[in-house]
Amino acid sequence: MTSPVELLSRALVVWPLDHEQRDFVDKAIDTINEAKARALLNFLSAAELAVINCAGSLKSGIESEQIIPGGGMRSIGVSMSAWSRRSTFHGTLRGADHVAASSISEGRFGRMFRALPAADFPKEALDNLAEKMEAGPETNPDTGQRAATPEKSDANPDVTEPDDEENFGIPAGYTYLGQFIDHDITFDPSSLSMQRMDPDALIDFRTPRLDLDCLYGRGPADQPYLYVDDLRFLLGERALTRGDVATRAKDLPRLSNDRAVIGDKRNDENVIVSQLQGLFLNFHNAVCDSIKDPTFGDVQRLVRWHYQWVVLTDFLPRIVGEDLMAELIPGFAERKINIHTRPPSLKFYHWRNEPFMPIEFSAAVYRFGHSMVRPIYRLSAELKGFEDEDGSIQGRKFVFSADRLRGLNGFQSFPSNWAIDWGLFFELEKKLDPTDLGFTRVQPAYKIDTSLVNPLKFLPEFSLRASGNSGDLEQDADGNPLPKPGDVPNLAARNLLRGQMLGLPSGQAVAKLMDKDPIPDSELKVGKAIVDELNTVLSITDIDERFAGNAPLWYYVLAEAQYEWRKAAAAATGRDDVKRNAIPVRLGPVGGRIVAEVLIGLLVGDHRSVLWQAPNWRPDFANQDGEFKMPDLIRMSGLG
Repeated sequence: MTSPVELLSRALVVWPLDHEQRDFVDKAIDTINEAKARALLNFLSAAELAVINCAGSLKSGIESEQIIPGGGMRSIGVSMSAWSRRSTFHGTLRGADHVAASSISEGRFGRMFRALPAADFPKEALDNLAEKMEAGPETNPDTGQRAATPEKSDANPDVTEPDDEENFGIPAGYTYLGQFIDHDITFDPSSLSMQRMDPDALIDFRTPRLDLDCLYGRGPADQPYLYVDDLRFLLGERALTRGDVATRAKDLPRLSNDRAVIGDKRNDENVIVSQLQGLFLNFHNAVCDSIKDPTFGDVQRLVRWHYQWVVLTDFLPRIVGEDLMAELIPGFAERKINIHTRPPSLKFYHWRNEPFMPIEFSAAVYRFGHSMVRPIYRLSAELKGFEDEDGSIQGRKFVFSADRLRGLNGFQSFPSNWAIDWGLFFELEKKLDPTDLGFTRVQPAYKIDTSLVNPLKFLPEFSLRASGNSGDLEQDADGNPLPKPGDVPNLAARNLLRGQMLGLPSGQAVAKLMDKDPIPDSELKVGKAIVDELNTVLSITDIDERFAGNAPLWYYVLAEAQYEWRKAAAAATGRDDVKRNAIPVRLGPVGGRIVAEVLIGLLVGDHRSVLWQAPNWRPDFANQDGEFKMPDLIRMSGLG
């Protein structure tokens, strides 16, 4: 019979603990006695205990012939304590640090490019590259206050051009739709200390399928507290407003400690993805209302299929382009897709029995979205700012801030007048337009390039909390969040170090295998994709000559997108700088192919997906053009 202590150890895998709770249990697990373990387990339901009880057997059922040469986690000069305490955010993967290299057994994680050797980089070189990839803060030179590129208004009537870092091919909402998709297909609920205890685990506790398990959790039979009458989603009681204007939006259901009660806790890690989770909850309920005598299975299937259609026909074309999608999927241009008679052309993503999660995708390539994050967002035109903020802010919120009322930090409730106007994030009524400079414009994402905005240098989950229950973070002399001792708060550094730890190949090696000419070192730039820096931005070998012919894969994918934009901008000599800066940026041939093949492959390999079960399907809730994209989903949800 399983002891309470062993059962509690398994509980760490599926129990949604926050940072401090996990820290406490990790430290106590070796000394806790049977009585205390039994008392803690009493907080779990019988269904959750059943899931925990089988967690051990899940691991034993996965075969692993070989791990990364050298024994799994590769030494890069970073103490394990710097990673061990809080590692369940920003795509960390349980078991991913010990990825099978065998072509016979892939488990839940595997490699697309098994034959390629691991790239190796000195830690000093990675640290220097990470530092150069993080942009400096925007400040008012007269006051030293945090500032931003202003939007046009009565207070700023002289604004004549947009922020030159904005990408006029991708609205800002797709950054967070991409994050939502990531949370749907990968989940690591354990800390890296658990990985050291369980080094051969290859379990992804999110199914590698686009099935919305981040929304549905384990379903109403096992998590009935997420639902009303085992059919509709339970919404929060707190109504949300846009400034003083009432809306139909509600916050997520929350416990007394402000933590959201949802299928995946990560979908509350910032205010935007939190409200996106609420949007999908409302979409499910709207679909339920549209069906006569609905069953949960019928509603769930329709919701999943429409979501998969959005990923396939809206998200991916925005990120990789319509031409690549048409090349990969016969009939894509006409939206007449039958994978059984005309299978997609997947050259690099292959599986034997069922799709696995490629580590090159999850730990490097798909992290392109980090460069799309804006430093500041307008949630609604009605939301007013603070009297003491810089005049360029005008009611907008920084993506992260030490002051919780000035940033979109997550894992806590936010002011009830912060309801999002989705028309500022997706093209509901307006289109992306570099001449629209006011409060009601569609905000573009930032360009996919090798520059990350300054707030991503100070991730809140790796920063010290201020005393009391304000939700604020401790600040340094410049107003930046103070990092927790031993932690790595810089997102660029985390991505580069993790790629090294996982033994990923270089970007050039992957390009050669995919029959693409590697980009010359002199054209692999580190900085912003803007006209002003076309001739001044540094190359990667200017940072460190040891990167010659050997660039980290995550960096290379960003630099490849920037390289394609730089060629287009240099060729557009007849345009003014505003129009050249407005040239859209998408992923390049290596990054775009990997992202598209993996997401298409996950649908092709899922026998319950819309591509498998419904050849030539068209959306039930299509618009007048026969399409169903994010704006249509938003309207259907009732929040448009």
